[in-house]
Amino acid sequence: MQEQITLASTATYTGIGLHSGRDVHMRLLPAPAGTGIVFVRTDLDGRPTIRATADHVTSTLRATTLEEHGARVFTVEHLMSALCAQGIDNCYVELDSEEPPVADGASLAFFRLIGEAGRAAQGAPREEVVIDRVYRIDDEERQRFVMVVPYDGLRVSFTSVNPHKLIGIQYENFEVTSAVYEKEIAPARTIAYEEEINKLRSMGLGLGGTLESVIVYNDEGWLNPLHFEDELVRHKILDVLGDLRLAGRIRGHIIAAASGHALNTALAKRILSARN
Repeated sequence: MQEQITLASTATYTGIGLHSGRDVHMRLLPAPAGTGIVFVRTDLDGRPTIRATADHVTSTLRATTLEEHGARVFTVEHLMSALCAQGIDNCYVELDSEEPPVADGASLAFFRLIGEAGRAAQGAPREEVVIDRVYRIDDEERQRFVMVVPYDGLRVSFTSVNPHKLIGIQYENFEVTSAVYEKEIAPARTIAYEEEINKLRSMGLGLGGTLESVIVYNDEGWLNPLHFEDELVRHKILDVLGDLRLAGRIRGHIIAAASGHALNTALAKRILSARN
């Protein structure tokens, strides 16, 4: 029997939100078996909670947003991805703002923060979402899709398609273990096209991004050094792992082409509804 896992101790991180640009203090705390991942808005009256499940997704504009009990949190995918890779089943995430810190723009900082807190087995059996058939979501107009098929483990195969000549088509395929995740996926940062930054900021997005946390490109090249030549597709893998963690702990092979938060979370909702 695999046991449920929570944190062995409390972990804290202070920074600013990627999109909001607001200061935020985050605490990751142990939670009882069966709790799941639960966000707690400590800045709001009554400390409302938001359970990190696919049926609480309300927006996927440039990030994944969750809402419950009249409160919301957004840009949860990087933290959820790190919790997935570290095998954490139960955790309270306290925030005094509506968005976790941007940290490194990826999930390596979160992955290591969780590692420093340690993992504690809880005795209760772990519930895995064992994929026993094909689940697929398509965007036929844009020729995009994401699917998950039966597989004994967790694997992601992702094809990223970007019309910009600097990026083009990128492909990666990983058997996801904690060691592989830390080395090959966690350092991959989010990405932005220089010409769209002002538009995003006028929409109240990307206000906390810097060249330390976001890889930026224009028609001449990259404005900052890359961690990987194909950093974009690796970040896409980071995102899909975080988004699909909203359906539970998946055992299966995720296959995607040009997928983003909208398709990812639609797939998570379909998987979740099939279980209920």
